[in-house]
Amino acid sequence: MRVRAFLAIVLCKLLRFVSRLLHRGGTAMPGRWAQRICPGLLGILSRDVKVVVITGTNGKTTSARMIEQAFADEGKDYFANRSGANLLSGITTEFVMNSTLSGRCRKEYAVIECDEAASVSVFPLLKPRVIVVTNLFRDQLDRYGEVTHTLANVRTGIQGAPEATLCLNADCSLTASLADDLPNKHVFFGIEPGACPSGEKSELSDAPHCIRCKTEYQYDFITYGHLGAFRCPSCGYCRPAADYAVTDVTEQSAEGSVIVLNAHGKSCLAQVNLPALYNVYNAAGAVAAVTEMGLGTEAGIRAIEHFKCGFGRMENFALGKAGAKMMLVKNPAGCNQVLDFLCQIKKPFALVVCLNDRGADGTDVSWIYDAAFEKLVDCASYLGQLAVSGDRAADMAVRLKYAGVAPKALHIERDYEKLVSWIDAQEVPVFIIPTYTAMLELREAVIRKVGGDEFWV
Repeated sequence: MRVRAFLAIVLCKLLRFVSRLLHRGGTAMPGRWAQRICPGLLGILSRDVKVVVITGTNGKTTSARMIEQAFADEGKDYFANRSGANLLSGITTEFVMNSTLSGRCRKEYAVIECDEAASVSVFPLLKPRVIVVTNLFRDQLDRYGEVTHTLANVRTGIQGAPEATLCLNADCSLTASLADDLPNKHVFFGIEPGACPSGEKSELSDAPHCIRCKTEYQYDFITYGHLGAFRCPSCGYCRPAADYAVTDVTEQSAEGSVIVLNAHGKSCLAQVNLPALYNVYNAAGAVAAVTEMGLGTEAGIRAIEHFKCGFGRMENFALGKAGAKMMLVKNPAGCNQVLDFLCQIKKPFALVVCLNDRGADGTDVSWIYDAAFEKLVDCASYLGQLAVSGDRAADMAVRLKYAGVAPKALHIERDYEKLVSWIDAQEVPVFIIPTYTAMLELREAVIRKVGGDEFWV
């Protein structure tokens, strides 16, 4: 095993070196080859590392960056898979690059984002100290299937890490249910009823029925999607009390939110360095994880106030006369939150929507008909120019037409270089909402124009 591990490490490092020379990411491929030589390599490299893992449908990368900031602020010796390569191969690559040829990791801590399906194989190898489950929504039906299948994957992964402390979203009926039948220590985070205006109950809820008895849930308060103060009128299953509770959202703007966070009975005022309600959830989960990892609640609060957002997640670029902001979308719930954010701006803006259907995006793009693009009509007085792009630009244009956007207002541009020039010519702020692979390609074109970090930095 030692010889196989050594050979796997050498090959992985060499492939990574060559990939970077060629200006390729080299995030997953080196680890994939290393696994072929030594299938259990990740378990060998991580055995003495204190690991916090973040999984869930939405918010993994942002939550990981928030947690990572706390480790940096506290001067901890750590590394993270910043590139977003969150499958077994990508995580293995990061561990190899932070280990010696003998297989000893040079860092004390690791902050790891992990795909929900990959958790089955990753968690038993990493043996993390803390696992954050952000939420569970319907996503990439061609890959995950129904959301209950995703929940089963996460549960199976956690069963391989019984010593991990779980930080669970109290407002997600699916995520909260993990506390029912797992022996792990667990804490909950969430937004308290009344902390912000209640949302509307969605007819397209990803979890409308009780996970225990299948009775339809009732809600005393809704944030968005199926998140909120759920309760089953039949069996009594309901939202658990949150140990890390947002008791008030005192301010929401295009720059961020101001919240009151109660952590184990102690309240404090905190600034979340990103806008939108879903980032309030990310912040609460990050503070929970940082605290449970032993760094302290204060370190978590400081981190959410000034962390650097992940690539493509509310990322700003000096493009156009008033700047551009890129916001990744990949499923109806996340897309609706971005659309809600746009409707709250109340100032003129331009919009770009990029839709791809590749493996990393999900080949089934029917989800765009579940997303409420009709909200764009509600803010039509502020929305100026609107462009669509990506492999499925025509499909996106049709969806927007059905949503009520006038066809003459749409500009279709599949060439990303030309699209960047179009964005650069705009007089008002431009918001870009791409799917994953479209985000990577468009972001490269933007960086060539105005500069910026590669996605793996």
